[in-house]
Amino acid sequence: MTPAARREIFERFARANPDPKTELRYRTPFELLVAVVLSAQATDKGVNKATERLFEVANTPAAIARLGVEGLIPFVSSIGLYRNKARNIVAAAEIIEREHGGQVPQTREALERLPGVGRKTASVVLNTAFGQPTIAVDTHIFRVANRTGLAPGKDVLAVERALEAGVPEAFRQNAHHWLILHGRYVCVARNPKCDACPIRDLCDFAGKAAGKHASGPAQRGTAKAKAARPTRPEAPRARGTQPMAKTARAGARRGRAR
Repeated sequence: MTPAARREIFERFARANPDPKTELRYRTPFELLVAVVLSAQATDKGVNKATERLFEVANTPAAIARLGVEGLIPFVSSIGLYRNKARNIVAAAEIIEREHGGQVPQTREALERLPGVGRKTASVVLNTAFGQPTIAVDTHIFRVANRTGLAPGKDVLAVERALEAGVPEAFRQNAHHWLILHGRYVCVARNPKCDACPIRDLCDFAGKAAGKHASGPAQRGTAKAKAARPTRPEAPRARGTQPMAKTARAGARRGRAR
């Protein structure tokens, strides 16, 4: 995809949604951190339902630390992997309170040292809470970047690097939100809504013309994708042997001839 096409994609996103926002509900950087940790393998709707109750009771590192893991679990038990997430959130709250004066750190290094905080979570917090032009790559963005040809990459980090290099600086702050919303509501995993896509004419996805289904990030059905698919190697046979079925038929013929 050309630089001009990339710019046009983000210009269209910006015209359609000048001020994109996360769908997670939060009021402080710490509330956002908790919500993002909970959102792994969970929907934003489910997280918002849980945090609405939780944040009425405890929404600061000190309050979460006092609540403890067993006190936190009833609020987050509707979320997948809730026990592990509860342990991480409480441990992170204790570190933030003890080492950062109760304030969420604003560097990637410090964020990624917190339990339960990986690169994606740190990028979301840095971007959304602190206005840094980071681009967090989740499954939606990974799919959109590969399928459209915007920033192809074999893994999340490769896509992130490609987006950082390819997204024009003027659009980098909001790129994460535009791409995740596009992947969530238009360029969905199965049956992408190509007819309603605002960047259809700029997209490399071959299936858009034929209305093909797509369940993965790659452009399935294209010659390039087919060529990239690994073929299963045929198991080698010992020298002088024949396939089992052929050997069995030969033995049967010899038995009838006797």
